[in-house]
Amino acid sequence: MGRTYFVEEAVGQYLSDLSTKLKPYVTGLLIGQCSPQRDYVIRAVRTPPKEEQKEDSISPSKLASIDEEWITTHASQVSRMLPGGLLVLGVFIIATPELSKDSQNALRKLIFSVEKSLTKRRLWKPAEEEVSDRAALQICSATKKVVCRTYDVQDPKSSAKPADWKYQSALSASWLALDCTVNVNIHIPLLATSPNHDLEKNTKTGLNRWSKQIEDSVFLINGQVKDDDTELLEGQKKLRGNTQSSTQFSDVKVLTQLSQGSSHRSTATVQVCSASINLKGAVKCRAYIHNNKPKVKEAVQALKRDIINTLSVRCEILFEDLIINEGPHRKNFEREYHVLPQRLFVPVAGSSVMLSDYKFGDETTGEIQERFVEMLDQSVQAEDIHIGEEINT
Repeated sequence: MGRTYFVEEAVGQYLSDLSTKLKPYVTGLLIGQCSPQRDYVIRAVRTPPKEEQKEDSISPSKLASIDEEWITTHASQVSRMLPGGLLVLGVFIIATPELSKDSQNALRKLIFSVEKSLTKRRLWKPAEEEVSDRAALQICSATKKVVCRTYDVQDPKSSAKPADWKYQSALSASWLALDCTVNVNIHIPLLATSPNHDLEKNTKTGLNRWSKQIEDSVFLINGQVKDDDTELLEGQKKLRGNTQSSTQFSDVKVLTQLSQGSSHRSTATVQVCSASINLKGAVKCRAYIHNNKPKVKEAVQALKRDIINTLSVRCEILFEDLIINEGPHRKNFEREYHVLPQRLFVPVAGSSVMLSDYKFGDETTGEIQERFVEMLDQSVQAEDIHIGEEINT
């Protein structure tokens, strides 16, 4: 029995519009959520054209010319903009009938390279029972025929399995949101023996240790500790007959353990350090979960991942910015303060889900709007950009 993908109707319209505009083929990403029973696709996003393609307004004619690196880079950028609970679920290709024969091989290659690139950056480990199937969607631009297959990305030898692709209206109009603000105070020593103080590498090591603390934390949902296997909405009134996008928010508090239990023996290590990095501030975290009887553990897992992702993504963005502005070979290591980028949220039309991005203090609203158009093919009104946090980092 293959997997079933429930797909937002607007995604069907988007893919249909793309198939009439772009010849001979177009690729892109599918964004949504996995759950044990079924998967949900709430967005499709085409691969942005490269500069030279924009200028010549020509598109390559053979599938062999698909730029795998460009597509995986796009997937990495998009995954930074997804709140907890959402991920890149697969890849699509819309191609002319002449190219359809080779499309499946191209999709298979893309799925594995996208997943490899995304996994490399994650600081959390997938759960054992996690869904590891990813969708390969092929659409014929002439006949509009849709073929959906899945590949198991945990198995490099995985062969294609058929999957159902079903459109549904207002699919994510009343998904549930979990919100929390986490106070961060992470001290990362830089060892005297580490050459050139590789700040990025050391920061990642420090964040790795911190992410394990988050994994082991206790989560209070609306003030209660709930059992993993209970339904998230148990005891709450459900919104019925409401197709307008409306979000049910759950307020979450994160309790990190101060020390390990007595069963763990603690061994102290003394290391000679010549400097340290401190990450301080309050970060706004958010996760979304489908409304088909979600379990507490699904919701908590999505929020844990958002907490870990949002901090590691900000550090990545900061280091990229430092390299662009100051070059990779910085020599002075006096006391420096850098403000990590703030988080912002932007609504998705017809959905209760919001997408996310990060801005430095000197970035303009116009730059953020451009990024949404380029990365997510979505135009955003200035008044729809909600800043999640005060600058306090």
